Amino acid sequence: MQAFDEISIRLPDGYEAHARLFHAEPSEQYPQCRGAVLYFHGIQSHCAWYEESARRLQKAGFTVLQPDRRGSGRNQRNRGHADSQQQLIDDGFACQDRLLTESGQEKAHLLGVSWGGKLAIAMHATRFDLTESLILVTPGIFPMVGVSKAEMFRIGMSMVSAPGRHYDIPLNDPTMFTSDPERIEFLRNDPLQLHQATAGFFLASRRMDRIISKLQKAPPEARTPLFLLLAADERIIDNEKTRDFAHNLGWQETVIATYEQSRHTLEFDPDRETYFADIVKWAENPGNTTS
Repeated sequence: MQAFDEISIRLPDGYEAHARLFHAEPSEQYPQCRGAVLYFHGIQSHCAWYEESARRLQKAGFTVLQPDRRGSGRNQRNRGHADSQQQLIDDGFACQDRLLTESGQEKAHLLGVSWGGKLAIAMHATRFDLTESLILVTPGIFPMVGVSKAEMFRIGMSMVSAPGRHYDIPLNDPTMFTSDPERIEFLRNDPLQLHQATAGFFLASRRMDRIISKLQKAPPEARTPLFLLLAADERIIDNEKTRDFAHNLGWQETVIATYEQSRHTLEFDPDRETYFADIVKWAENPGNTTS
């Protein structure tokens, strides 16, 4: 039996986005939904990459919504494009509204993997009263891998004259994501993986950084439990800068976990069982984990 419902979410501009909704699985101990988790994927991936972690949360009594970002995954319209950073953030809130309605909750945990972590932080910086906690899994706020200077110049020119022009996302080596041979083969043959994004999307992503940078000056009520999960064998993001970012926020309920046997996509690597357990424990009691 399929663990989730395939649904469509109408985004603010009318775009129909695919998503997976995992309704909380009731148990004798927890007959009602315990909480809501809005789960964002990375720049190249889609919600199907993270089905197992969503399923673990579902079994623990949480309702989980995994949207495919506009132009990615099963969303074929305007592949790899976004008009602006605000459009992406508004999309996120539309998904959160649907999740809160489905779950009956007033707040949601924002779980973002890689680039999805950037979106989760930007959403929280924009409106923090709807956030139960932030769960940032190898978040893409300080990438180590980027386009060449020449390509960056071309993208910059297109941002003005041709925002819909596509450019390669420089993450096409699957060994950056995982060391697991089976998962590497999956990534090499995944037909839904996004390999290009538009100049407009790259600009929106860059401008999202400005929103995130303001979080350090946010009022005390913006502080929320923060769980940062990093891979020791990281090939895509800068762990040191990411840790510094979390420390500099100065939020009391901040926990940082590092998975020694893993690369960027923790879902795919040897520490996955510990990773799954830690996410569930955090959602059950934000601010605490055994890692």
